[in-house]
Amino acid sequence: MEQVNQEDWLDKELREATPYIDDAGFTARVLQQLPPPRRSRDLLRAAILLGMTLLASVLAYVVSGGGRFVSVTIERLAALPALWVFLLALASSLVVAAVGATAAISRERLLRA
Repeated sequence: MEQVNQEDWLDKELREATPYIDDAGFTARVLQQLPPPRRSRDLLRAAILLGMTLLASVLAYVVSGGGRFVSVTIERLAALPALWVFLLALASSLVVAAVGATAAISRERLLRA
């Protein structure tokens, strides 16, 4: 509770503080001296990330037996009685709803505090 009060105090102080302290153009001069952003690095980084992701996906597919586990799981689900499939779907949806409700309630408490 003490931490929440301290965060409220800090939030209040930051909101009421002056938005800008005049620095006689220092910030503008520093920003002008910075080198321009490098776009090629971002493109290279994205290409490397995409390539590694594709490589890892292909490797996982090959190691797992060509995705055979997916077809085996679907076959097992198809062999289950319809009542079990319904209960499995109901249980899954209840778990997802409970997690969502818990997240919403905790978010509301944080906003209210």
